[in-house]
Amino acid sequence: MSTLLGAPLARVCRVLDAPRSTAHYRRRHLQLVTDGQVGDRPGPVGAIGDDDLVGLIRTVIRSSPFAGEGYRKIRARLRREHSVRVSGKRVLRLLRREGLLAPQRAHRRRRPRLHEGRIVTDAPDLRWGTDGTMAWTIEDGWVWVFDLVDHYTCEAWAHVAKVGDRFAALQPLYDAVIDRHGALAADVARGLEVRHDWGSQYRSHHFTGSLTWLGITDSPAFPGEPECNGCAERWIKTLKEQCLWARTYRNVDELRQAVAAFVELYNTQWLIERLGHRTPKETYQQWLATQEQAA
Repeated sequence: MSTLLGAPLARVCRVLDAPRSTAHYRRRHLQLVTDGQVGDRPGPVGAIGDDDLVGLIRTVIRSSPFAGEGYRKIRARLRREHSVRVSGKRVLRLLRREGLLAPQRAHRRRRPRLHEGRIVTDAPDLRWGTDGTMAWTIEDGWVWVFDLVDHYTCEAWAHVAKVGDRFAALQPLYDAVIDRHGALAADVARGLEVRHDWGSQYRSHHFTGSLTWLGITDSPAFPGEPECNGCAERWIKTLKEQCLWARTYRNVDELRQAVAAFVELYNTQWLIERLGHRTPKETYQQWLATQEQAA
């Protein structure tokens, strides 16, 4: 291939210290501009065109019970709900082109963290994380919401209370123990550890004593390192975006019903990428089936 001056393109690029790929790209872009095809996807169209795919993407976004899902989950829902298999980069490109991407926090350089370990476990009921937050209601003012999350399946339990004391902080833990082990009893949850921050509820004698009675190992996070309790912290963010900030609640009872409904919806329909875009309930049921087959 030669240029208009007759010199080989390779020699021109070598003299200008420019990659030949850039020259080919700009030549193609100039041709597309001339033909009025700027922005078209190069290569074959495939099984579904961009316009039809954008329509399906909008349908998935409207029908999803959650807000702000990224392109990976949208791609997974296209595969699960519409049997459409497309590239994740293509979905991302169309979302960006149509202005459908959810806003993201800008990444900033941060100093090295004290905690560089792995908090996710290889099986359920080995480590649970718990945390608390507050939400506003019209009649009751600020109320507390406590959560507990399994670090393997990401299955969640939650409790809403007017007073955020040690008893309210223990309630989601009790609910999870009853759900997993059938009842509250001495040493019934031995082999499990609970990760939490240094809030006064979690450092109280009542809370730590209850953990000891149940056989649970107390596992507080490093001070100033919320990443140690990342599973519970991330679930709190999801709860705020999808439930607590979605509408205004009249009182603590109305908020309690809304949180309970969201927890059920999350456990049965929320897709998690590291679990192969499966829901927490699906992951736990699959793990139980694997254990039964191994036995």
